[in-house]
Amino acid sequence: MQADDIVAAREILHDVISPTPLLYSRVLSEQVGGPVYLKCENMQRTGSFKVRGAYTRIARLSGAERARGVVAASAGNHAQGVAFAAGLLGATATVVMPERAPLPKVEATRAYGASVILHGSSVEDALAEALLFAERTGAVFIHPFDHPDIVAGQGTLGFEIIEQCPGVRTILIPVGGGGIAAGITVAVQSLDPDVRLIGVQAAAVPGMIASVAAGAPVQVVGAPTMADGIAVQRPGDIPFGILSASGVQLVAVSEAALARALLLCLERAKQVVEPAGAAGVAALLEGLGDVEPPVVVVLSGGNIDPLLLSKLLRHGLSAAGRFLGFRCRVPDYPGSLAALLSLLASLGANVLEVSHERLAPSLRVDEVEVVLQVETRGPEHCEHVKDQLRAAGYDLAFS
Repeated sequence: MQADDIVAAREILHDVISPTPLLYSRVLSEQVGGPVYLKCENMQRTGSFKVRGAYTRIARLSGAERARGVVAASAGNHAQGVAFAAGLLGATATVVMPERAPLPKVEATRAYGASVILHGSSVEDALAEALLFAERTGAVFIHPFDHPDIVAGQGTLGFEIIEQCPGVRTILIPVGGGGIAAGITVAVQSLDPDVRLIGVQAAAVPGMIASVAAGAPVQVVGAPTMADGIAVQRPGDIPFGILSASGVQLVAVSEAALARALLLCLERAKQVVEPAGAAGVAALLEGLGDVEPPVVVVLSGGNIDPLLLSKLLRHGLSAAGRFLGFRCRVPDYPGSLAALLSLLASLGANVLEVSHERLAPSLRVDEVEVVLQVETRGPEHCEHVKDQLRAAGYDLAFS
């Protein structure tokens, strides 16, 4: 992969997409001690960077290949990119998605004109089915990250970053299969080899990190993660080769950090971002040591199920110390719940939900378990509420 390949891809994409905004983040800049900018690919056509690679790949097919149709496998963003690109280029598209793929991503893929097949529980399952479909029908398989045209198209983002922030010293990029990180690496290092590139994975599925440690692409057994867009168990051979040879730093982030990052993007940057897209922000929140500014954080996508968003916001509020869920036992007589609620009110905690449990086998006949969810004003206030409840004699269990 050469920078010239990315220059050629940029020509292909010239009339299809527009450069996405680069937004200054005051809150992250204060944390880092210098300018931090958010590269908003969540505002890209189809809601993510994936259209860059998908369109480049399909545009380079011959007329005969396009006539056979294309097939892809994706949890959502690549699916929409392929469906959109195929529609513009006059190719029939079929996309295999995991059975539990977010409904908005499934519906958006169909709305762009693709046929959707739901299969398996993971991207890897969908990938295997898509390859079988290609073998049966002759459709051209459009890999989400492991093809030179895909990497080149996604690498066009690197040129935009350098043009919009010429002095950038550090770039943080979400990493699943590695296509976008590999493309940006080739583009940026061709212009400024001294820029520090950091790839960010979900700690639950650290496929690229494990592969670099092993010296070759390996498959990891992943744990559940909210960051479905980067939940790739085995990275691509091409991205692995580029990232391992280039010395790109790789870090992993926790689920709590991803939730906090999503909340920060929404609340402070006014950007709707999916958990995978907020991985770079999560890395800054968890701490990377000395990070040289200016810093650019790639927000790689914004396609998120509103139901998942509501759950993640609650998770993020809890991780940020602004939401406290707990249960405790109180005597089962009139006024005991009122006393607990009165104490919470005096502490400035806003009660969101409250429920009783009287029939649990572990409860004595003269007590009741109360489950509460309260809003607090931040980590210090949250700890103060806990301390005062314990001082008042309440035995707390946290949910």
